[in-house]
Order: sequence, then C-alpha cells, then structure tokens
Amino acid sequence: MAKDIEEISTVLKDYLSPAPAPQTRWQQFKDSFKPPIPEGEGQRGDLEKFQEEDEGAGGLKRQLKNRHVQMIALGGSIGTGLLIGSGGALHIGGPAALLISYGVTSIMVLFVVYSLGELCCAFPVNGAFSTYANMFVDESWAFAVGWNYAMMWLFVLPLELVAATMCITYWNDEINPASWVAIFYVFVLLVNIFGVKYYGEAEVVLTLVKLMAIIGFIILGVVLVCGGGPTHEFIGAENWHTKKGAFTNGFKGVASTFVTASYSMGGTEMVGLTAAEVENPRKVLPKAIRQVFWRIFLFYFLSLTFVGLLVSAESDKLLGASGTSASPFVIAIQNGGIHALPSIFNACILISVLSVGNSAVFGCSRTIQNLGTQGLAPKIFAYVDRSGRPLVGLGISFAFGLLCFLSAYHDEGTIFAWLLSVCGLATIVAWINIALCHVRFRLAMRKQGRSLDELTFVSFTGIWGSIYSIAFLIFVLVVQFWTALFPMGKGANAENFFKNYLGAVVITVFYVAHKLYSRKWRIWKKLDDIDLDTGRRSVDLDLIKMELEEEKAANRQRPLVIRIFKYWC
Repeated sequence: MAKDIEEISTVLKDYLSPAPAPQTRWQQFKDSFKPPIPEGEGQRGDLEKFQEEDEGAGGLKRQLKNRHVQMIALGGSIGTGLLIGSGGALHIGGPAALLISYGVTSIMVLFVVYSLGELCCAFPVNGAFSTYANMFVDESWAFAVGWNYAMMWLFVLPLELVAATMCITYWNDEINPASWVAIFYVFVLLVNIFGVKYYGEAEVVLTLVKLMAIIGFIILGVVLVCGGGPTHEFIGAENWHTKKGAFTNGFKGVASTFVTASYSMGGTEMVGLTAAEVENPRKVLPKAIRQVFWRIFLFYFLSLTFVGLLVSAESDKLLGASGTSASPFVIAIQNGGIHALPSIFNACILISVLSVGNSAVFGCSRTIQNLGTQGLAPKIFAYVDRSGRPLVGLGISFAFGLLCFLSAYHDEGTIFAWLLSVCGLATIVAWINIALCHVRFRLAMRKQGRSLDELTFVSFTGIWGSIYSIAFLIFVLVVQFWTALFPMGKGANAENFFKNYLGAVVITVFYVAHKLYSRKWRIWKKLDDIDLDTGRRSVDLDLIKMELEEEKAANRQRPLVIRIFKYWC
C-alpha cells in the first residue's frame, strides 16, 4: 500500500511540476557541443533512438539525404586537379596523351568506386577506408593508410584556399591575398561547424554550379571547334597536328600524364566516407556509386576532349600550369574570342576550389575521428558531440588550415610543395587499399561459405576489377618513381624525387613504426578470422532478399526508358 501511494505521489509531482522553460536557439547551439546523451540519462526512448542512429556510425549522425550524396558523388571533389592541373598534363603529354591517360585511369577509378560501393553497402561504417583495412587486412596497414589519407586532406585545405586567392587575382591583384584567404577560411569553417547536413546542402549548391559550368563548356566547345565562335574560325583537329604532334614528349610524356590524371581524380572515393552519415545506405549509396560514371564521362572525358581540340599543347600559357591564368578551360574560351565568358568561368573555378576545401575538412575530420575510434589515435580524437560533429578532427583540420596565411609569404610555393610531398601518394594508396580490401572480402566470403546473394549491391566488375586496379596503380607508382627520379628533360634530381615521392617514404615509416609498436608481425589476417557480420546494419538475409525481390518486381512494371534512367541517374 505504501509503495502504491509513493508511486502515485511521484506521478502527481511530475505532472504538477512546471514545464521547463524552452531553450533559446543560442542555448541549443551551445548544448549541441556537449557529449551525446549517456546511458541512464534522459528518456529511454531518446536513448534507444541515439543507440540505433549510432550503430556503425561511431556517434556521427545519419543526416545526409539522397540529393546530398548524389551531388557529392557527381562532383564533390572536382577542383584544381581537373580545371588547372590538366593544363600541365596537356603541355607535357599532348592532346592524345591527355585522353589516353585520363581514359585508362577513369576505367580504373570506376572499378575502384564500384568495389567501394559493395563494401559500403554491406558495411556502412564510419571511416570506410581505414576501417576496412583493419577488418580485412591488418591493423598496421589501417594505421598507415588512415593517417596518410588524413594528412593529405590536412594540407589540401590551405592549398585550395590559396588557389582561391589566385582566382581573385585574375580580376584584382592589388589587395593583399591574406584578406581573401581569411574570408574563404571563415566560409569553410562555418559550413562545417553547423554540421554534416549543412555540408551536404553546401555541396548541392556548389556542385550544381560546377555541373552547369562543365556542361556549358562542352556545348561551347562544340560551337568553337566547328567555327561558330566570334572569329568564325574552323578549328577542327588542327591542334593535334602541330609541330610536336599529338604526343609532345613521347612515352615519357604519356607516363607523366598518368600521374597527373590519378591526382586529378583524387576524391572520387569521398562517397565512401558518407556511408556512416547517410539515412538509408542500402538505397542511397548504389545510386550515388553509379553516378560516378557520368562524372567521369562528362567532367573528364568530354571536357578534356574539347580542351585538347581548342588549346595547343605548345601554348606558352600552359608552361606554368599554376593559377587560374593557366587553366586550359579559360585559355580555350579566350582563344575563341569571347571576352566576358572567361571571367564567368573563372568564378566557377573559384567555386570549385572552395568546394574542394569544404570536402577536405569533411574528409580529414571523419578520418581522424575514425582513427580515434579504432584505437589508432588518442582516444580524445574519437569525440563526437551531440550534433554528430567530430570536434577534435574539425579542430585539427582548421588548425592546419591556418597555413593558408603563408600566401602572404614571398616563397609560399616552395613551402606548400614540400608539405604536399609528405602525402603526395595518399590518393593512390587509398585506391590500392580499397581494391585490396575488396579482394580480401570476396576471398573471405568464399572461404567461409558465404553467398553473394546476401549483398544488397554487387560490383559488376567482381574481384577481377579490383585485381586490375591494384596492378594498374602499382604501374602508376613505378611510373611516378621513374619520372620523379628523372624529370622531363633533366638528369637524375634528388630534390625533385623527394618532392614527388616522399609520400612513399612517409607511409612506409607509418607502417613499420606501428609494427614495431604493436609487435604483430603478420602481413594480414587469416581469411577464417575475418568477421563478416560486425558493422553490418542489417544481417537479416531473408528480409534483405525479400526487399530486393519486391524492388525488382516493381521496377519490371516500369517502361524501359524509366528503368534505365532510374538505374544510372
């Protein structure tokens, strides 16, 4: 009886007590930086919701919607590599070498992204690359790959911000570049500090601008090549028949452009980092992965075809291959006799550069947070606040971003060249890691008697696509070694070698150091020891198969044109 009275009095007390005053938006914003609701506090329903959202995400919020991931996959990292760096590749290799290197590299990237899509749909976990390395290869390999990838994005942010100031000097070079750097730095900081949802929205807008600019350039390219520009000059393929021809430096020129093409396509793997923050990975990620095909076809192959037709590889403007004045896209428009459009396209380049800087903060902070979660970095690095922001990762990224103010220094180019050399091979190593993890995953599935029917997305290239990718990337590393040691038109050069190949030394040091620390001398895990269930959001195979059959049945009822559109777009 006394117990019943006590319970009734407790209920009445809770009912009659005044409701807490609603929080102001400023107070809500401050509280969002606090740790997530710990177990035992708050309402049980809130705790269960938090635990469900956190499954596989490491505390990150699944707030990226379909449109966010589609735009990140389409053009989230299109920046200086394509819009500016391709000019240097054109000058070194020639128009034919440009298409060959970018075409072959594109096929490899497509295979790698499909392999990544298979892994991400099966294991939509935080940190993708280093997590998969830990799951399917080895802890030391995960440590080396993860930190090398994080370091790359740490230095990409200040580099992209400085490139943004170069875009401004196209119009006005009298203002101190440090002032423009400060504005761009604050913009990137605000976008990321408000959470992943705002990062996604920013990428939607910025990528739409890039998409319209590239498509507009392709249409303009058709007009100019056919003689429809202000000069009414039929260009055709005359730039393929110059004194040096379509190949300006023979095989060595082609080999050098392979390296440039690989760097230009860096960031394609960024869609994998979104896996832990996507609302429905099983449905959203496959469509985003397929859209990489359009990114490669539109952004790279078609646009660079017209660049090679409109700009001569012998153009003096391509010699520097730095700054927006060296952008082959702007040069092509200027050569066509159009006066206002170069400034408009230069503004698009500025937007692209800011987009890559934005992606650099996202990629770096998530990778650092994941390294902390796996125990490959101090535990504090794993901290994620109530809004799903990896605060320590963001703080480190913004701290290194302050290097952008070196743009006011007279010899900032040399400083940035050496900073970038530390992680210059990070993208190639990340791609090798993805392909290797996919091979190990497939071999473990076969060894443990698991069927591919339990996968919601299967790479159409299978295990052989990943094997081809590894072989091709090893070839690129060998070519990079050759061109770094013996630069174009020069003898052996130690300084040039370390500027271009120091990243290989750094990742080797990371790997060996972790082996010495952990004293685990195995090269990789045994296939029988690989855990194929932990990290999967759903392991109810019957439910997955039933959902897939329902989707296929509904799709068969649609017209063929709609089915093709739904699959690729």
